[in-house]
Amino acid sequence: MIIRQARAEDAEAVAALWNPMIRETAITFNSAEKTVAGLREEIGTPHAFLLAEEEGALLGFATYGQFRGGVGYARTGEHTVILAPDSRGRGIGRTLVEAVEEHAREAGFHSMFAGVSGENPGGVAFHERLGYAQVAVLAQVGRKFGRWMDLILLQKLL
Repeated sequence: MIIRQARAEDAEAVAALWNPMIRETAITFNSAEKTVAGLREEIGTPHAFLLAEEEGALLGFATYGQFRGGVGYARTGEHTVILAPDSRGRGIGRTLVEAVEEHAREAGFHSMFAGVSGENPGGVAFHERLGYAQVAVLAQVGRKFGRWMDLILLQKLL
Protein backbone atom coordinates (compact mmCIF):
# COMPACT_ATOMS: atom_id res chain seq x y z
CA MET A 1 0.00 0.00 0.00
CA ILE A 2 1.17 3.51 -0.77
CA ILE A 3 -0.08 6.87 0.47
CA ARG A 4 0.26 9.75 -1.98
CA GLN A 5 -1.14 13.16 -2.78
CA ALA A 6 -4.14 12.94 -5.11
CA ARG A 7 -3.83 14.27 -8.63
CA ALA A 8 -6.53 15.70 -10.90
CA GLU A 9 -6.71 12.43 -12.81
CA ASP A 10 -7.75 10.64 -9.57
CA ALA A 11 -11.01 12.60 -9.35
CA GLU A 12 -13.08 9.99 -11.17
CA ALA A 13 -11.95 7.15 -8.85
CA VAL A 14 -12.53 9.35 -5.78
CA ALA A 15 -16.06 10.17 -6.97
CA ALA A 16 -16.74 6.47 -7.60
CA LEU A 17 -15.73 5.70 -3.99
CA TRP A 18 -17.35 8.71 -2.29
CA ASN A 19 -20.70 8.95 -4.10
CA PRO A 20 -22.10 5.58 -2.94
CA MET A 21 -21.32 6.69 0.65
CA ILE A 22 -23.27 9.90 -0.01
CA ARG A 23 -26.19 8.09 -1.68
CA GLU A 24 -26.49 5.07 0.57
CA THR A 25 -25.22 5.88 4.06
CA ALA A 26 -25.64 8.32 6.93
CA ILE A 27 -21.88 8.70 7.47
CA THR A 28 -22.25 12.05 5.75
CA PHE A 29 -25.24 14.37 5.94
CA ASN A 30 -24.45 15.63 2.46
CA SER A 31 -26.86 14.31 -0.15
CA ALA A 32 -25.28 16.12 -3.12
CA GLU A 33 -22.97 13.78 -4.97
CA LYS A 34 -19.43 14.86 -5.79
CA THR A 35 -18.65 15.79 -9.38
CA VAL A 36 -15.39 14.98 -11.09
CA ALA A 37 -14.89 18.68 -11.90
CA GLY A 38 -15.53 19.69 -8.29
CA LEU A 39 -13.15 17.06 -6.99
CA ARG A 40 -10.43 18.20 -9.38
CA GLU A 41 -10.72 21.66 -7.81
CA GLU A 42 -10.73 20.23 -4.28
CA ILE A 43 -7.67 18.11 -5.02
CA GLY A 44 -5.89 21.25 -6.19
CA THR A 45 -6.23 23.09 -2.85
CA PRO A 46 -3.14 23.65 -0.70
CA HIS A 47 -4.29 21.21 1.97
CA ALA A 48 -3.51 17.51 1.71
CA PHE A 49 -5.82 15.25 -0.27
CA LEU A 50 -4.17 11.90 0.31
CA LEU A 51 -4.99 8.57 -1.32
CA ALA A 52 -4.22 5.05 -0.21
CA GLU A 53 -3.80 2.70 -3.10
CA GLU A 54 -2.62 -0.82 -3.72
CA GLU A 55 -1.71 -2.12 -7.15
CA GLY A 56 -3.51 0.86 -8.70
CA ALA A 57 -6.76 0.32 -6.75
CA LEU A 58 -8.08 3.13 -4.56
CA LEU A 59 -8.47 1.88 -0.97
CA GLY A 60 -9.51 5.20 0.55
CA PHE A 61 -8.65 8.84 0.98
CA ALA A 62 -8.37 11.55 3.60
CA THR A 63 -8.36 15.30 3.29
CA TYR A 64 -8.72 18.33 5.50
CA GLY A 65 -9.57 21.99 5.38
CA GLN A 66 -10.13 24.90 7.70
CA PHE A 67 -12.74 24.09 10.37
CA ARG A 68 -14.69 27.34 9.95
CA GLY A 69 -14.23 30.43 7.83
CA GLY A 70 -12.36 33.48 9.06
CA VAL A 71 -8.80 34.17 10.13
CA GLY A 72 -9.44 33.24 13.75
CA TYR A 73 -9.87 29.60 12.70
CA ALA A 74 -6.91 29.53 10.31
CA ARG A 75 -5.02 26.96 12.41
CA THR A 76 -7.93 24.65 13.18
CA GLY A 77 -8.83 21.95 10.68
CA GLU A 78 -11.50 19.37 10.04
CA HIS A 79 -10.76 16.19 8.18
CA THR A 80 -12.68 13.70 6.09
CA VAL A 81 -11.69 10.08 5.73
CA ILE A 82 -13.48 7.65 3.43
CA LEU A 83 -12.52 4.00 2.95
CA ALA A 84 -13.64 1.43 0.44
CA PRO A 85 -15.83 -1.10 2.28
CA ASP A 86 -13.30 -3.94 1.85
CA SER A 87 -10.48 -1.70 3.15
CA ARG A 88 -11.87 -1.31 6.66
CA GLY A 89 -10.11 -2.97 9.57
CA ARG A 90 -6.72 -3.03 7.83
CA GLY A 91 -5.17 0.08 9.41
CA ILE A 92 -5.61 2.13 6.24
CA GLY A 93 -7.87 4.72 7.87
CA ARG A 94 -5.38 5.19 10.72
CA THR A 95 -2.51 5.62 8.28
CA LEU A 96 -4.46 8.17 6.22
CA VAL A 97 -5.60 10.23 9.22
CA GLU A 98 -2.11 10.24 10.73
CA ALA A 99 -0.69 11.43 7.38
CA VAL A 100 -3.28 14.22 7.18
CA GLU A 101 -2.50 15.23 10.77
CA GLU A 102 1.21 15.37 9.99
CA HIS A 103 0.58 17.51 6.92
CA ALA A 104 -1.63 19.85 8.96
CA ARG A 105 0.93 20.02 11.77
CA GLU A 106 3.67 20.96 9.30
CA ALA A 107 1.34 23.62 7.83
CA GLY A 108 1.01 25.19 11.30
CA PHE A 109 -2.36 23.77 12.33
CA HIS A 110 -2.89 23.43 16.07
CA SER A 111 -6.03 21.31 16.28
CA MET A 112 -8.08 18.94 14.15
CA PHE A 113 -11.78 18.14 14.34
CA ALA A 114 -13.72 15.14 13.12
CA GLY A 115 -17.45 15.61 12.60
CA VAL A 116 -19.06 12.17 12.85
CA SER A 117 -22.70 11.28 12.30
CA GLY A 118 -24.46 10.08 15.43
CA GLU A 119 -25.50 7.09 13.33
CA ASN A 120 -21.86 6.09 12.88
CA PRO A 121 -20.68 4.73 16.25
CA GLY A 122 -17.83 2.93 14.48
CA GLY A 123 -16.56 6.30 13.25
CA VAL A 124 -16.64 7.69 16.79
CA ALA A 125 -14.76 4.66 18.16
CA PHE A 126 -12.21 4.89 15.33
CA HIS A 127 -11.42 8.52 16.16
CA GLU A 128 -11.25 7.84 19.89
CA ARG A 129 -8.65 5.12 19.20
CA LEU A 130 -6.62 7.79 17.36
CA GLY A 131 -6.66 10.11 20.37
CA TYR A 132 -9.65 12.28 19.50
CA ALA A 133 -11.89 13.31 22.38
CA GLN A 134 -15.59 13.89 22.04
CA VAL A 135 -16.19 17.57 22.75
CA ALA A 136 -19.79 18.10 21.63
CA VAL A 137 -22.96 16.50 20.43
CA LEU A 138 -24.96 18.80 18.19
CA ALA A 139 -28.46 17.38 18.42
CA GLN A 140 -30.51 16.99 15.26
CA VAL A 141 -28.41 19.30 13.08
CA GLY A 142 -28.23 16.99 10.07
CA ARG A 143 -31.13 15.80 7.98
CA LYS A 144 -30.98 12.91 5.57
CA PHE A 145 -33.22 10.02 4.60
CA GLY A 146 -36.20 11.88 6.06
CA ARG A 147 -34.85 12.00 9.60
CA TRP A 148 -32.84 14.28 11.87
CA MET A 149 -29.40 13.14 12.96
CA ASP A 150 -26.91 14.26 15.60
CA LEU A 151 -23.39 15.40 14.77
CA ILE A 152 -20.65 14.33 17.16
CA LEU A 153 -17.59 16.57 17.21
CA LEU A 154 -14.28 15.04 18.25
CA GLN A 155 -11.08 17.04 18.61
CA LYS A 156 -7.37 16.32 18.79
CA LEU A 157 -4.66 18.83 19.57
CA LEU A 158 -1.85 18.37 17.09
